[in-house]
Amino acid sequence: MQSLIDKIRKAREKTVKVEGHSFTIRRPTDMEMAEVYLNKGEVMQSDILHSFVIGWDGITELDVIPGGTAEPVAFNIALFDEWIADKPALWSPLVSAITGSYADHAEQISVAEKKPEAG
Repeated sequence: MQSLIDKIRKAREKTVKVEGHSFTIRRPTDMEMAEVYLNKGEVMQSDILHSFVIGWDGITELDVIPGGTAEPVAFNIALFDEWIADKPALWSPLVSAITGSYADHAEQISVAEKKPEAG
C-alpha cells in the first residue's frame, strides 16, 4: 500500500519525452526552490538534472554504451549522471521541463490564491 508521503511525491512526478527517450522528472518543491535555488543564485544544469530526473523508461544498454545490447537498463542516478554528461542535446530540454513544472505549479498556486472564496 502506498503511503501518504509516497502519494505526495508521486503527485510531483511527470513523464517527459526528449530526443526519443522517456524520462520521469520530479517537480521541485517550494522549499527546494526557496532554500536551495533562490538563495544559491545561479544553479548548474547538472545539479538540476541530478536532483530532479528520477527515472527513465526504454533506455537500453545500446543507448548507454556503443556496442551494448538492446536490453533495457534500470535507472540509477550514478549511471544517469555519467551518461547525461555526454548528452548535451538532452540538458536544456530536461532542465526546461523541470523548471517549467515548477512554474506551472507556482502559477496554479497564484491563481488559486486569487479566486474569491465561495460563501
